[in-house]
Amino acid sequence: MSQITKAQPRLAFLPPQFNVWVLRLVTWMLPLWLRYKLHIIKIDASDLDRLVEAYKQSQMGRLRLIIAFRHPSSDDAFCLGHLLTKMLPLAARRHRISLKSPVFAHFIYDRGIPLWAGKIVNWLYPRLGGIPIHRGRGDRQGLETARDILVNGQMPLAIAPEGATNGQNEFVSPLEFGAAQIGFWAMEDLDRVGREEDVLIIPIGIQYYYLDEPWFKLEQLIYQLELDCGLSVDRHDSLVAIGQNDRRPMRKLLYDRFYILSQHLLYQIENFYAHFYRYEIPERPLLEQPISRTEISQRLQHLLDFALQISESYFNLPPQGTISERCRQIEQAGWNWIYLEELNSPQALSPVSRKLADRIATEADLRLWHMRIVESFIAVTGSYIKDRPTIDRFSEIALLLWDLVAWIEGGKPTKRPIIGNRRVHMTIGNAIPLSDYWDRYKSGRRQAKQATLDLTQELQTAMEGSLDRG
Repeated sequence: MSQITKAQPRLAFLPPQFNVWVLRLVTWMLPLWLRYKLHIIKIDASDLDRLVEAYKQSQMGRLRLIIAFRHPSSDDAFCLGHLLTKMLPLAARRHRISLKSPVFAHFIYDRGIPLWAGKIVNWLYPRLGGIPIHRGRGDRQGLETARDILVNGQMPLAIAPEGATNGQNEFVSPLEFGAAQIGFWAMEDLDRVGREEDVLIIPIGIQYYYLDEPWFKLEQLIYQLELDCGLSVDRHDSLVAIGQNDRRPMRKLLYDRFYILSQHLLYQIENFYAHFYRYEIPERPLLEQPISRTEISQRLQHLLDFALQISESYFNLPPQGTISERCRQIEQAGWNWIYLEELNSPQALSPVSRKLADRIATEADLRLWHMRIVESFIAVTGSYIKDRPTIDRFSEIALLLWDLVAWIEGGKPTKRPIIGNRRVHMTIGNAIPLSDYWDRYKSGRRQAKQATLDLTQELQTAMEGSLDRG
């Protein structure tokens, strides 16, 4: 997303305008997009029968269905689309179950996605039944729309409870309460009009795997990052080990380079914040002396906290909540300064007022830059690769570092390099009926809050249980 230099009209709500012909076009194009754009060659799913049965019961009017899917990557939506439009109908036919067309789902998406994804997405998502949500505030219109569609819509509702991607296959971020809360709201609405449908949440895990362990491509990416960061390295031993497929030395050499790169980049950013923002750098050894994984993790979290405080101080926000929640609050505060209600009407501002609004918008966007860096590293630890040095984990963290460098250099993190062809495995979890929590939820405010927490924790456990950690 290019730098914002002008104030913009207030972001309008994009109401869902589902169009079956648009869905059919997307369904036809999706396999080509997956293979040639995303390099996803194969998608498979385990326990797909659970989803078939849930859709069958939903279409028979016996329940309302929420699909809660893992969100490690921006590619998840395309994989979920393939699951619903291709794999699910085929599985239903194998069991001689006829599902009514269209077999798809309404879905909640971040209102900011069309800002960086472009006009096509701005047009497409509503016509696929998407519901935009402002993540950093109580978006009443978006939430009420999602609530109504869950109760009265012809298709289920898909939600990513993690709220944002974390870039890591084998780590589930702490879930937000949205899926549970919307489900309970739907239960309230159904109960109010005497409808007896239950609300079910189906958890879906998503994991990505490289087909042919592209170590050469990974080494090239690491080398490019080393050059970008000003490191001079000798690649010879790494390339020889990769060429000979000598696994243990290869992983050790790449890990050592990766570790030095991470430490060097961390030191560079610490120096930047110390020089320009009065960041107090924790005591550290010389670059030639490697620091421990625990210390890297601690230093990183300390730095991320400080970077968020820069934005929070500018927008007069208290540093409250998790790092993810703080990022959302900062984003919404920035949007409030960039997207102005006054600009929805022609000639609402005088030329001078308009220029002053442009200045504020520019400065707000610059402050959001600090938050963008932080949000890519919310789940990063110092031990993720060391604990299990697979090509998948190496690549995940390398691409997060590439995102960071792209933000610093003013590029577009959306145009990530392709490391290799991938396959995707999706795991359909056991349905979680909200009726199990309903009596407790409706017995009082405190009990409702605890029921929401407990349901979210059960969903968290289910999603973590779907992970294959080797």
